[in-house]
Amino acid sequence: MKNVEKYKPFQPIPITNRTWPAKTITKAPTWVSVDLRDGNQALINPMGVEQKLEFFDILVKLGFKEIEVGFPSASDTEFNFMRRLIEENHVPEDVTLQVLCQAREHLVIRTFEALKGVKKAIFHIYNSTSPAQRKYTFNKSKEEIKQIAIDGVKCVKNCLKDAGDTDIRLEYSPESFSNTEIDYAVEVCEAVMKEWGASPENKIILNLPTTVECALPNQFADQIEYFCQKISDRNSCIISLHNHNDRGEGVAQCELGLLAGADRVEGCLFGNGERTGNLDIVTVALNMYTQGVDPQLDFSNIEHIANDYMRLTGMSIHPRTPYAGELVFTAFSGSHQDAIRKGMAARTKMEDNAVWDVPYLPIDPHDIGRQYEGIIRINSQSGKGGAAYILEQDFGIVAPKAMHPAIGEVIKTAADKAQRELKADELYAEFAARWLNTKSPLNVIEISERHIEGERGDNEHEQVACMATVAWEGKNYAIAANGNGPLDAFVNAMKQTPAPRFNITSFHEHSIGKGSDTKAIAYVQITKEDGNQVWGVGKSSNVGRAGIAAVVSALNF
Repeated sequence: MKNVEKYKPFQPIPITNRTWPAKTITKAPTWVSVDLRDGNQALINPMGVEQKLEFFDILVKLGFKEIEVGFPSASDTEFNFMRRLIEENHVPEDVTLQVLCQAREHLVIRTFEALKGVKKAIFHIYNSTSPAQRKYTFNKSKEEIKQIAIDGVKCVKNCLKDAGDTDIRLEYSPESFSNTEIDYAVEVCEAVMKEWGASPENKIILNLPTTVECALPNQFADQIEYFCQKISDRNSCIISLHNHNDRGEGVAQCELGLLAGADRVEGCLFGNGERTGNLDIVTVALNMYTQGVDPQLDFSNIEHIANDYMRLTGMSIHPRTPYAGELVFTAFSGSHQDAIRKGMAARTKMEDNAVWDVPYLPIDPHDIGRQYEGIIRINSQSGKGGAAYILEQDFGIVAPKAMHPAIGEVIKTAADKAQRELKADELYAEFAARWLNTKSPLNVIEISERHIEGERGDNEHEQVACMATVAWEGKNYAIAANGNGPLDAFVNAMKQTPAPRFNITSFHEHSIGKGSDTKAIAYVQITKEDGNQVWGVGKSSNVGRAGIAAVVSALNF
C-alpha cells in the first residue's frame, strides 16, 4: 500500500468552545426510518408494493412517528404505493409520511397528488454542496449551488396550493454535508431558511447527511456543534442526522452528533443502505436502552423483527451484529462462560428490576426477546463452566462443581476433534458416552439385594446384602457382601474382584425428570489406591442403583 500520499486528513473544525464532550444522551431523538426509500433503493431486488406495505406496518408497530416512504414522482410503482398507504388507512394519525423529491415543478405537483388525503407530510428536497460535487457533477460555483437550493424552496412554495389540505413541513438536505466546507453549509442552509420563512412556529428540518463518512466521530461532533452555534435562529430549525457507515463509525458519529445538538436521526433497521449502509437505528436505540434511556422504539422481540427484515429485503444479518446477531449472546471462552453462568445464577435470587450487571452481557437478552439457553455454546476454547451450564439448563444434570473440570476436559477434547462448535445434543451424547453408558472394563450383568434385619429387630441396625455377577476385563465374577446400604454393600463386594481398590470420597445425588419419568442421578468421586481420583455418574429409577451405577462409571473412567 504505497499510495497513501494521495489521501489527506479531514480538516479540523474551527471550534474552541465545544460542549459535547461533557454531555450524555438523556432522551431519545425523533427517529425517522428511511428503510422504504434509502434502504429499498440499495437492495439487489427492491421490495414490491405488497412487501413495502407490510414493512411500513412493521415500522409503525415499532414506534416510528416519521417514515420516509419513497420518491412518489419517480415511478408509477412508488406513486401507487403512496396511494395505497393512504387509501387503505395504513397511516395512523400520529405518524407523518416523508417524501423525497427533486425540486422541479412537475415532480413536486406529482408528489402532492400522491399525498392527497394525508393530513401532514414532510417534503424533503436536497442538492449536493461539496467541493467534489460542485467540481465534477455540476461544474458550478458556490453561488450557483446555493441558488439551486433557493430555487428548490421557491418551487415547493409555488406549488403548495396543489397540496390541498395536507400540512407540509419542509426538510432540506445539503447532500454531502460531511464533505462540505462547514461555513458554506451554514450559508446555504441560512438561505434556505430565509426563503422558506422558517420560524419557531414553522420549523424547517435541516438534515445534515454524512453522505460519505470521512471524519473521526469527534470531528463529526464538532461539525454538528459548530453548525448549531452558527446557524441563525436555532429555534426555527430541527437539526437532523443522516449517517452512513463508510468508515464503520456510523453509530459513534450519530451518538456524538446527538451530544453536539442534533434533534432527529434518520436511519435503517440493521444498517441497510447504499454501500456500507445507513445508520443502524436498532443499535443506537438499544445502546440508549442499556444506559437507562427509553428509546421510544419497541425492539422487545428482536428475533421476530430480524426475521421479517430478512424475509422482506432478502438481506442477511451478520451473526456478530449487535443485539440481533445469532452469536451476540454466545460465549465460547471458558472464563466468559463461567462468569456468565455465575451472574445468571445470581440473578435468579434478585428482583426483576435489579440493576443489570451480568458479566459480558450489556443487556438482559430477555428484554429483547432472546433466550438464556443460547447464551453459552461449546467449542474447543470453552471451559468447564460452559459445558456444565448447558447440561444443567438443557438436560437437568446438575453436576457438582468439583466435577466441572472433568466434564470440561471431555467436552473440549470432543470439540477439538470435531473442529467445530458442539450442539447441545452432541454435548449430552459425549457426556452420556463417557459416564452413563460405559460397560468396560466393568459391567454389571446381574444384581440383587436383600435387607437383613438388625439384631433388635429395628431398622437402625439394618444391613443390606448385595449379590451380583459382574464382568471385569471380560471375565465374570460372582460377588456378594453386606453393607450399610446398597452402595456400601456393592463397594464391599467389589473387593472380591481384581478391580482397583478404592474409597468413595464424594457423593452427590438429585432427582431428574418429572412425574412418572422421575429418576435419580448420582455423582460419585472415588479415590483409587494409587491416589488417582475420578468421577462417575449413574442414573436409575432406583435411588440405590443410581449410586452403584455411578461407582461402575467411575471405575470405567
